[in-house]
Amino acid sequence: MAIVKLDRFGDVMVGAVGNAAGTVVDPGTGLGRLRAALSGRAVVSLAAGMLLGYLVARYWR
Repeated sequence: MAIVKLDRFGDVMVGAVGNAAGTVVDPGTGLGRLRAALSGRAVVSLAAGMLLGYLVARYWR
């Protein structure tokens, strides 16, 4: 698990926003970077969170 030091938090956020903007411009490269950065466990957790959010949103409609 990665721990972000608070003194570098701004740098991390700027990098994340830049990567998101780059993904909009070139989706293939952006998704490749995302795939390389995420582990299998993180992908499963992300997918489970997205599914849970979807189900909660449908319930509240």
